[in-house]
Amino acid sequence: MGSFPGPAFKPQNSVVAWIDQRLPIFSLVHGALGPGYGAPRNLNYMWNFGSLAGLCLVIQLLTGIVLAMHYTPHVDMAFDSVERIMRDVNNGAMIRYMHANGASFFFIAVYIHIFRGLYYGSYKAPREILWMLGVVIMLLMMATAFMGYVLPWGQMSFWGAQVITNLFSAIPIVGEDIVTLLWGGFSVDNPTLNRFFSLHYLLPFVIVGVVILHIWALHIPGSNNPTGVDVKTKADVIPFHPYYTIKDVFGIFVFLTVFCLFLFYAPNAMGHPDNYIPANSMVTPSSIVPEWYFLPFYAILRSVTFDILIIDAKLGGVLAMFASIGVLFVLPWLDGSKVRSMKYRPTTRMFFVIFLIDVVILTWVGAQKPDLVILGSEDGFALRAVHLGQISTAYYFAYFLVITPLLSRREKTLPVPESIMASVTKS
Repeated sequence: MGSFPGPAFKPQNSVVAWIDQRLPIFSLVHGALGPGYGAPRNLNYMWNFGSLAGLCLVIQLLTGIVLAMHYTPHVDMAFDSVERIMRDVNNGAMIRYMHANGASFFFIAVYIHIFRGLYYGSYKAPREILWMLGVVIMLLMMATAFMGYVLPWGQMSFWGAQVITNLFSAIPIVGEDIVTLLWGGFSVDNPTLNRFFSLHYLLPFVIVGVVILHIWALHIPGSNNPTGVDVKTKADVIPFHPYYTIKDVFGIFVFLTVFCLFLFYAPNAMGHPDNYIPANSMVTPSSIVPEWYFLPFYAILRSVTFDILIIDAKLGGVLAMFASIGVLFVLPWLDGSKVRSMKYRPTTRMFFVIFLIDVVILTWVGAQKPDLVILGSEDGFALRAVHLGQISTAYYFAYFLVITPLLSRREKTLPVPESIMASVTKS
């Protein structure tokens, strides 16, 4: 059941009433984000990260538009144009650092938003489309972030583009054609930079469109909540405004405080120093690593070091990397439990905590050289980073494809509250 609607919009201002009668934009905002939207009364601060992700998207759009005014998408001038932005454009350094760090904070907000959805079962019926639209947003973010990382045309930008685009050559039959299409030629060069700049500017507006669909899909069944219990009566809901708008404002204040600490005191903490060296196709960096938000998937890619039947290791790694995201699309059908929230699924919660640790390990492994010795010695038996990545990758897929389906059908759950209001009064 969806949330109960609040009071209808009744404009007090005659101008607002005249506009709303012809273009009901105020009624739309009132029903989607104002008193007209009844949200479950037990939402906690984990539900703040949806609005925080929206704030990050706005920051990226505004700073990106300003940066595009001063950037030159040409291999001979791109690096220098970024340096000019940093040195000569009014507040250019701050705008560029806002954009660069904003990407990292955007991914932090979205990843927490996704893990919250996993924990509280927000992907279950009737919210499957809502969940899948969220995964589409994450994919679009990844494509946009990768193309944006290439634009400064530093060493890590150039070689990152070289490595990642070359992965598509592993796809049988069409792989080479896809790489040529991405490059715009036969190597990473000026046409590649122009294509990436064009798509990097376009995709954020596509993300805005999908976000609108995401919010639309949210308001059909209404928000999930920590108990996972459907809204049943008007007592289960409260108006979104002012109760949750003030909660979001507090969350935004805390979020911006942390963001500004990085922006003003550690603007390069989440970047790579090699990207302050101009791109040079004749000098390969000692270690090519993507941005931190790609590291878990990069570790999964590198964990496949062996052929699987007729699939060679390179293609196997590419398939594993894409499957690690693709499995999220089918998660609503893998989890057959009728109880949404892991608050009432103790065994599943235990495996979920292990899954979180596993993702952290994959992130660390993705930043290391594959032959790094973790345990043992170079001469004898040694547990290397690639081996740890293989173990973590195995658990990653086992969690979704084996553990979740089995537990959802066999686990004995705790008693679930009869209603949202009952859980609130009990607590």
